[in-house]
Amino acid sequence: MRTTIGYTLESIGYVIGAQGLISFVSMTFFGAEWGWMHKVVGLSSTACLGVVVVALALVVGGVRTRKAPGLRGAA
Repeated sequence: MRTTIGYTLESIGYVIGAQGLISFVSMTFFGAEWGWMHKVVGLSSTACLGVVVVALALVVGGVRTRKAPGLRGAA
């Protein structure tokens, strides 16, 4: 179960992080809104960087959860 939760958190972090990065780059350098995040929430380019940081935290948390030692011997 721990492995499943870790992979799930990590996967969600990758998707949200990619969308945050795409939104930041598109608003900052091209003046347009790419991706789907702007259709869900209206954020500034600075807030998109905050989304990327939160996504990185999800990825790190997922990897740590997945690699955490399990409870051996407890059945």
